Amino acid sequence: MILSDYLAQAEALARDCRALLDRLESATRLDVAKGQLNALKDDRLAALQAALRTLPADDRRAAGAAFNTLKTSIQEALDSFATRQVAGTGAERFDGTMPGRGTWRGSLHPVTLVIDEICEIFRELGFTIALGPEAETEWYNFGALNFPADHPAMELHDTLYLGEDTLLRTHTSPVQVRTMQRFAPPIRVLAPGQVYRRDFFDATHAPAFMQLEGLAIDEGVSFVDLKATLAEFARRFYGATRRVRFGPSYFPFVEPGAQMDVEVDLGDGKGLRWVEILGCGMVHPNVIEAAGLDSEQYTGWAFGMGPARIAMSRYGVNDIRTFYDSDVRFLEQFAR
Repeated sequence: MILSDYLAQAEALARDCRALLDRLESATRLDVAKGQLNALKDDRLAALQAALRTLPADDRRAAGAAFNTLKTSIQEALDSFATRQVAGTGAERFDGTMPGRGTWRGSLHPVTLVIDEICEIFRELGFTIALGPEAETEWYNFGALNFPADHPAMELHDTLYLGEDTLLRTHTSPVQVRTMQRFAPPIRVLAPGQVYRRDFFDATHAPAFMQLEGLAIDEGVSFVDLKATLAEFARRFYGATRRVRFGPSYFPFVEPGAQMDVEVDLGDGKGLRWVEILGCGMVHPNVIEAAGLDSEQYTGWAFGMGPARIAMSRYGVNDIRTFYDSDVRFLEQFAR
């Protein structure tokens, strides 16, 4: 074979491949098109490759360049067919009379939204976030928090134990003790986290839920600081005109203890009413001493709230279980 014949055969093969692909309908599957193309070109391409070795040495460079150009031309023709096929398929499948489909966009859970808002308010009041383990020891969960040894919450039927001395924490109060052990006062921390209790799952209780607690420890801290800070939080969260009130309550880790109520409209047509929002009080001296601080030098106050119940009062929800049902129709009402 001479060079001119080689170049003519290469050009003819390229032309035949392009003609084959041009004749195919755009609806032809790509694998079918490739099969027909291979049947046309494989033997002829192999023959041209073998003929390279029979050409005179001076002609092999030009023939090799033509062979590479041939392969590139075939691939470009196949790519062009694939592009034409996709465009044609899209045009055939597009129906301009069909209504458009809206895109679904996720959002944060309403309880998460409430936690974020509360954390932001307290951040502006000088608090930082502190976290701790969900699996705790009895000492951190009860002993360091002034629970008496015979307290009912320490019984196996009241608390979810993982072992002899390990349990799923029943509150985030252990984070307060760990923080006092790790950092020197002044301390102002917020401790959000999941807690676990052997509660029945009903309209106002859940066995696993988020809790958010706060702690302030310093020299000269008083109940006045507690009331002023929590009242400011309530007004920022519910509105500047909302009234708050404090009443006595008991918790082993505070003395004195109190509960804070806020005037809230639950959206049931009955107007404003008093709703308990959180429990609070001055940190018991025994808790301060258990954490390794001097209760004669330092005082402090603490509070705890359930963000899910706060969300109920914020959004007028009367059953806490709806927050756990994962019903998008309910949750999308609070999307931001």
